[in-house]
Amino acid sequence: MRGLFLAHESTMSGRHVPVLVNEVVALAEGCHRIVDCTVGDGGHSARLLKPGKELLAIDRDSDAISIAKVTLGTGSIVWLNSSYADPKAHETIRQFRPDFVLFDLGVSSRQIDADSRGFSFRRDVPLDMRMAPGCGMSGADVLNTLDGDELARIFRDYADEPKSRRIANQILRRRKATPFVVSDDLVNAVRAALGPQTGPADFARIFQAVRIEVNGEIRALENTLPTVLEALVPSGIVAVISYHSVEDRVVKHQFREWSRACICPPHVPICTCRGRALGELMLRKPASPSEEEIASNPRARSARLRAFRKR
Repeated sequence: MRGLFLAHESTMSGRHVPVLVNEVVALAEGCHRIVDCTVGDGGHSARLLKPGKELLAIDRDSDAISIAKVTLGTGSIVWLNSSYADPKAHETIRQFRPDFVLFDLGVSSRQIDADSRGFSFRRDVPLDMRMAPGCGMSGADVLNTLDGDELARIFRDYADEPKSRRIANQILRRRKATPFVVSDDLVNAVRAALGPQTGPADFARIFQAVRIEVNGEIRALENTLPTVLEALVPSGIVAVISYHSVEDRVVKHQFREWSRACICPPHVPICTCRGRALGELMLRKPASPSEEEIASNPRARSARLRAFRKR
């Protein structure tokens, strides 16, 4: 699909199954101070938190924090109900001095399956999409208030949609008569813009693009990765699981830049930059789930895992 790793499948009964968990555990071997920036329901951390290890568990979703507390039980855990991009989270990560930091991006199966959260394009689902319920602009707010240029940018940049302007114009025209409120409003606008053959994969791309804008997901990742590198102790590791091509590009480019000794522009005759690599890539190419994992957990299909070790 044009630049998108589809991640809208969910598991039975809404239970979120952590993806690439064995690969994450292998990367974290020997690490003792772990930050889970997106603890979710606690699936990855349950495998990472062993006797003698400490965990900083972060999530902006208060429901996720409550579930993770049940999943993880007692132990050496610091809880933070916050976006990992919040300045308070950045300072907490710095003070924690981790040797392993994990990001599992995107939304959980539990969030997707809860119609009240508004992440799905099932019929009559409210256009909410906020990972922190009640905080900031909802999906409906974005669709009803942003101008045509901004809407087109969202669909172009986050959905790789070549007809982004056409979709934006449909939204502008329709909201003059009736504000966007539920999933059907956006589905109908997308179908009108792209034609009668438009299907679930198209709706998934567009809805995901709106969700990324609502939650500021790309900006959050770009702003937090440098903080994490600074906070890591020497030989510490940052690992990122992404489900969308834009997220994956951010991680790939950042990790590659850190792994280069010289980052001067090509035309500069003498190196004036840092002159050394900040660490090394731990995986030559991103790890992907096995066929067996995909069969048992379809959401894993689009996952890509990258990792970097600080010098």
